[in-house]
Amino acid sequence: MDIDFSEIIYLKDPKWQDLHADYVQFLLSMAGPTVIDITGKDTSKYRVFVTLLQGDEPSGLIAMHRWLTSRDEAQLPQTNIRFIICSVEAAAMHPLFSTRYTDGGMDINRCFGKHCSTECHTDTQKGYCERAKLIETAIREVAPEMVIDLHNASSPGPTFAVSSVITTDTLSLASFFSQTLILSDLHIGSIMEQEFNCPFITIECGGCSDEQAHEVAYSGIKQVTACENIGYIHQEKNVEVIYRPLRLQLKPDVKLSYAAHDEGYRGVTLKDNIEYFNFGSAHQDEMLGWVDGNGLNNLQLLNKSGEDVINEYFYTRDNQLVCLHNLKLFKATTNKNIATNDCLFYVVKLTNGEMHG
Repeated sequence: MDIDFSEIIYLKDPKWQDLHADYVQFLLSMAGPTVIDITGKDTSKYRVFVTLLQGDEPSGLIAMHRWLTSRDEAQLPQTNIRFIICSVEAAAMHPLFSTRYTDGGMDINRCFGKHCSTECHTDTQKGYCERAKLIETAIREVAPEMVIDLHNASSPGPTFAVSSVITTDTLSLASFFSQTLILSDLHIGSIMEQEFNCPFITIECGGCSDEQAHEVAYSGIKQVTACENIGYIHQEKNVEVIYRPLRLQLKPDVKLSYAAHDEGYRGVTLKDNIEYFNFGSAHQDEMLGWVDGNGLNNLQLLNKSGEDVINEYFYTRDNQLVCLHNLKLFKATTNKNIATNDCLFYVVKLTNGEMHG
């Protein structure tokens, strides 16, 4: 697929004909990344929503289209609203919303900031970095008072928010979507790591095929656009903060399998129900899978300094992969492509109080 990475399309206060009858028709009508601006009561301010950074994460687009087509146009949002729709070409590949990025490309949410120049090797990958800069520009040019980036997990899981800082604003924004906010200090080239001089949160709405995830995204958009002052928002829900998750990854060329029992596969084998840990906790000494004779050397768990701390979180019992502490897992998936090319899951240590509270 030939992609023009140098272009981004702008629409202002689109009519229903531009939006089409449903989100599928709307997606297929777009030629590339698209910015939609909606005029608000206070035209001196913008609130920005980013969606579809990955083509297989549809909740943000579905919710955005629903908000645009169901709102009373006489009731303006409190400020101007800017929606930025990113990986249109990947999302439109058949079957719809099944492709994270196009062939030969890379995850655009690893292409922001200095990280990109060290990871891009082909012209197509450099094109993804060029698009990331266009998306950054589309945010910076309106100097927004907040940015919310809407995502899905590839597998079922609860909704949670992520931020690089914990402030009253980020807690308040998170409360419109979730009761959990994760403080992350990872540096992986994501859009959330960039400095936009305003509150920025990422929302993991839930599983990509989960209707409830689409509802979470829509309800959050509806409430944020109607909120008069995001500088002080009354929190409807208490928000629990979870600190500094790490990403469990395979080392290069290590094979990954899933199974209900030890089948003796090479590399790493995770339990085929690993996704269930997204809804609860993994206890100390609980087994998550199996490893071959290379043991924990198949895996890496890098902290923000780039140090591998795998031995501080896991150990092997015979050939089983076992939790050294009480752990909380996020975004565990049985999607082998995502698990291999991104990470197996995110993990944090829990205290006994967090396990039983």
